Amino acid sequence: MKSIFLLEKPTLLLMLLITVLSMGACKKSRITPEPVTPGPRNAGPNTKQTPTTDRTQLTNDSLFLYAKEVYYWNDALPSYDDFTPRNYGINYDSELFAITKYKINPATSQAYEYRASDPNRPKYSYIEDLANRNPVAVLASTEATVNLDGNGNDVGILAVSAVRNSSTSPDYKLFIKAVDKGSPADGLGLTRGAYLTKINNVAIGTVANFNSEVNTINDAIYGNPASIKIEGFRTDGTPFSGTLTKSLYKSNPIFKTNVLTVGAKKIGYLAYARFSSKANSEAVLDAAFKDFASQSVTDLVIDLRYNGGGYVDMAEYLVNLIAPSTATGVMYKEYYNSTMQNHQATILKNQPLLDDNDKIRYSNGRMLNSFDDLDFSLARNTYSFSKKGTLANVTNIVFIVTGNTASASELVINSLKPKMNVKLVGVQTYGKPIGFFPIRIQNKYDVYYSMFETKNALDQGGYYGGMTPDVINDRDFANYDFGDPSEYLLASAIDVLVPKTVTTSVVSRNRVMSVSTDGLGSKSSLGGLNQTKEFIGMIEARRRNK
Repeated sequence: MKSIFLLEKPTLLLMLLITVLSMGACKKSRITPEPVTPGPRNAGPNTKQTPTTDRTQLTNDSLFLYAKEVYYWNDALPSYDDFTPRNYGINYDSELFAITKYKINPATSQAYEYRASDPNRPKYSYIEDLANRNPVAVLASTEATVNLDGNGNDVGILAVSAVRNSSTSPDYKLFIKAVDKGSPADGLGLTRGAYLTKINNVAIGTVANFNSEVNTINDAIYGNPASIKIEGFRTDGTPFSGTLTKSLYKSNPIFKTNVLTVGAKKIGYLAYARFSSKANSEAVLDAAFKDFASQSVTDLVIDLRYNGGGYVDMAEYLVNLIAPSTATGVMYKEYYNSTMQNHQATILKNQPLLDDNDKIRYSNGRMLNSFDDLDFSLARNTYSFSKKGTLANVTNIVFIVTGNTASASELVINSLKPKMNVKLVGVQTYGKPIGFFPIRIQNKYDVYYSMFETKNALDQGGYYGGMTPDVINDRDFANYDFGDPSEYLLASAIDVLVPKTVTTSVVSRNRVMSVSTDGLGSKSSLGGLNQTKEFIGMIEARRRNK
């Protein structure tokens, strides 16, 4: 059965990171859902919804009427006559945006879906035009170039960071922040920490010319070109030169794993790109934690700095791999609005249930649907710990986070807080305790309304403004690879677990290294670069039957 996801997309100014989340989506319906007669929760003046066969007006009506019943903050929405959805015409994004502006967060006096970095679109909800989907990235975010099934369709460079050695240095280096496994960039031997000196035969790296060079960088890295020619140096210092051509590929969601020996402790390190589907994530996560257990790991650092979320069931799976064997009882709960919890969202009769082959499901000749056959009550949507793997006794964990850490990533952190000693290193997370599943409208659009909020076993949640790190560190310069203890955020995480650490050895398949402290206080970043292209959100693909 299909799942429901929590998804969201962050935007960063200097560094390109996009993970994402986006996550596995529900299958296409072979039935065209039309607006239904307003139910008990669509009460209020409704004299303007006159009969029509106009597809645009039908879509306008559907967007509003579904929101009146399934939108998490539906209690704040006006009547049909007051909202007049048909006034929006083909501007469906504007209509959805208007819907999201009604419910105000008393903590901020702004709408819950207010996005400070881009006030002209919702922070959580969005519409996907099925005709314009990336041929491979068919789930969630239209910007994500690797989807939640691990299918990529780009050159594989997730983001870059322009860094100068000091505030007075005349030069800067353009470091690659992340490379998707299996991509053309990966095939060229590039990793985080490699840097570029030429893009499409244009030399880059002079601070005085940065304002002109930034357009070249953004167009090549974030513009989704068919191909780019690049030159530079790999993390190990060897030069490279080649042309990266956009192509389809299968990507491993794990950027890097390592085991770091620090004094008497062994710290397992995992950099995870996105909560992709079970088929894409489960086996590689199992292998990573099996290796941690075999090396007697005592502590964990989980790097979610570019992870915008994905499937809720894989977030739960990761929690069960991490949690100690003593963790039992409630892990987290999904809270739908009262209309859905009380089985009053009759409009969901128009959303058929589909099997894993995209076929409509039937029982005794009756088409199964999301109203008659699903249960959105709190009791039915409470999930419990069920330990996975053999890493059983870790109690201390540090998460590396940034503004791109969202949704399912935040769910993992929040779920573990009642059971472990959890610390965060980095900067404020995105802030998305909200999840959803797609609503198919007119067989043409998937609408991802904010639909449920998650809370942990202690009923803690509500982190709409993001989670504040215990250690603030914004030096995500990317001049070191993932898992290198000299990398600034990882060095801070190590210091949380083993304070005042001076030297650290890293045990990995490839090499042994020691921590260096070269110029920690002197480097600085240049602004103007676009953000990552990762999906942001939580998708709940598991539907709870009655």
